[in-house]
Amino acid sequence: MFIASAPTALLNRIYRATAIIAFMLIGAHAYAQSSVQLYGIVDTWVGVQKYPGKAASWQEGGGGLSTSFWGFGGQEDLGGGYKTIFTIEGFFRPQNGAYGSFNGDPFFSRNAYVGLTTPLGTVTLGRQSSLLYLQACQFNPYYASFTFSPTIVQMYAGLGTYPAYKTDQGIVGGTAWSNAVQYATPDLHGFVGHAIYAFGDSSSGNGSKQYSLQGSYRNGPFAAGAVYQYANFNSTAGDLNSLIKGFHSQTATQLAASYEFSIAKLYGEYTYTDNNVINKDFHVNMFEGGATITVGVGKILASYAYSRDSGGLNQTRQTASLGYDYPLSKRTDLYAVYMYDHFAGLSSGETAGVGMRARF
Repeated sequence: MFIASAPTALLNRIYRATAIIAFMLIGAHAYAQSSVQLYGIVDTWVGVQKYPGKAASWQEGGGGLSTSFWGFGGQEDLGGGYKTIFTIEGFFRPQNGAYGSFNGDPFFSRNAYVGLTTPLGTVTLGRQSSLLYLQACQFNPYYASFTFSPTIVQMYAGLGTYPAYKTDQGIVGGTAWSNAVQYATPDLHGFVGHAIYAFGDSSSGNGSKQYSLQGSYRNGPFAAGAVYQYANFNSTAGDLNSLIKGFHSQTATQLAASYEFSIAKLYGEYTYTDNNVINKDFHVNMFEGGATITVGVGKILASYAYSRDSGGLNQTRQTASLGYDYPLSKRTDLYAVYMYDHFAGLSSGETAGVGMRARF
């Protein structure tokens, strides 16, 4: 009896141990939940575009209200308020199928980073959208439109980005920074802070860097933000000299606010840019105001931006946009926009078009 029961007792212990281990594994799997999501925007418009001082041309563009992009991201819950996160996103041009928002853009040009979220904040590593760009998008009616937003056009369509006209106005560093490390605070009763640093990533340019600090506050219908940015290279160490001879560095400061009423939302931004050029420092002041007004199921979008260059080419620039955005569903909308763009001393630029945007 004793000899026969020994194997049975041993098997029972093995069964119990196996059940306990299986239970622990199932629990651990449920505890460390993970998710991955595919998403993006396809936006195409058709119309006429005329840069200041140039001739008009009819065209189809790959980003009217939004630059088309696709991406996927995910997170894994580690427990105790800790999560790993990742995001991989790339711009593309649906009118011809090319990747990037322009020739020379990296494949994953929008974002490509991994990070860790903790109760004390989030740290991310990799290519990341600049804090100045994100704030400028948030506080204007046309968000990130490179075609129709007076704010984005004046800040990022210049200094070699669009050589259709000669200008020394504009922000260096682009809309996304490679080789970047970012820290974001948790939400502190409506306040969120960010700090980002990007390495020049070159043995010949160890002093090349980009860094920025940004803080935002939201309370009901009111929101405000402030950001400071420094850059002494654009995309590679030592390349500012190719934009302006003797160009050493640039600092940019922006204050922005918005207020949402029942049928309208008002926006305002002030951006001060200081350019450090050998023997010829100069600065640019830019003011933007705008509104979205609900009309029927759609919205009227209106925005105006004015820039004044002091000490450089001594340019003034005025850009204004008026449009209407009509939702077909929660994911798809149709729009029509007209933009006027004028540099002092040049014939006025104009862009007018209709488009369709689908989110997935």
